[in-house]
Amino acid sequence: MDPNQIAVLSGLVIGLLFGSIALLSGFCMMSSLRGWWADGDGRLVRTYALAMGVAIAASQLLAARGAVDLGKSIYMQPSFSAPVLFFGGLLFGYGMVLSNGCGSRALVLLGKGNLRSFVVVIVLGIFAEITLKGLIAPARIAAVQVTQLTARITSLPALLSSVGVNEIYGRMFATSLVSAALIIFAFSHGPFRRSFGQIVAGVAIGLLIAAGWYATGHLGADDFNPVPVASLTFIAPIADSLQYVMLSTGSTLNFGIATVGGVFAGSLVTALLTGRFEFEGYRSPQHMLRSAGGAALMGIGGVMSFGCSIGQGLTGISTLALGSFVAVAGIMAGSAIALRGALRVRPLPA
Repeated sequence: MDPNQIAVLSGLVIGLLFGSIALLSGFCMMSSLRGWWADGDGRLVRTYALAMGVAIAASQLLAARGAVDLGKSIYMQPSFSAPVLFFGGLLFGYGMVLSNGCGSRALVLLGKGNLRSFVVVIVLGIFAEITLKGLIAPARIAAVQVTQLTARITSLPALLSSVGVNEIYGRMFATSLVSAALIIFAFSHGPFRRSFGQIVAGVAIGLLIAAGWYATGHLGADDFNPVPVASLTFIAPIADSLQYVMLSTGSTLNFGIATVGGVFAGSLVTALLTGRFEFEGYRSPQHMLRSAGGAALMGIGGVMSFGCSIGQGLTGISTLALGSFVAVAGIMAGSAIALRGALRVRPLPA
């Protein structure tokens, strides 16, 4: 098997596992934040925090051992625009609440028969493509060019190295500090400690992030036919998947497209085996309009912020890239605006 075939097969397996685990556990940043901020249930947000902590620890361990060069990922670019990253995250976070879930959650729900998620996936993919290569692309590129900064420091370990800390110790300290804080936050909640299924889900999804890095950065590594170093993310891959379905002749499968297909298939098989499969639709035209509008914001914002609640919230954060912290802050802020305050998304009439 050539490196691309290895990456594709790995992406399919990782996607299958993610889809199954996410369906069984309800893993979703939007649901986590809504439960925490609006409903007073902090279990799901602890699952997300645990996944982040495990993803950081496992990914940085791979990097420290030389198994993966995280510096080759899109998150570790020497120049980035903090305002565009934050604003993109803001749009994504607000759209995520409008659509009642992010792109990965839409794929998982589509697998269990939720036809609302079909609309979300299609609209998200279209607007992501428009922002990547279409009508919105020139404005996005211009905004990045005007506001981007070029810096030698791209990550927390690099920041520590800049003040004289040894590179190895800097990575160890930054990883331990952030990962431990997240894991302690997760297990500080009594109901979460008693939720064995949520603990397993958090650990498993965190390890899947590291598995993605290993698959593309080590198993798929080839100097003559390089595979992009990446892990789970869903904005650009959903757009690429739609394009591949329509124009597959002459196109090549990649890790991202394989994970999208795997997540849907994993959710579908799990839903059928557990009796969770059930067709669902919209209650009203207003419901559909809100959902589609949220998907459009997620497509635009996800491209601007270089990722989604998974692509930045787990995969980007696992690199400890400074830009990823900016993007995640934007996603959290957008979600907070949508869930609380004057601009919150209000329930639709029955």
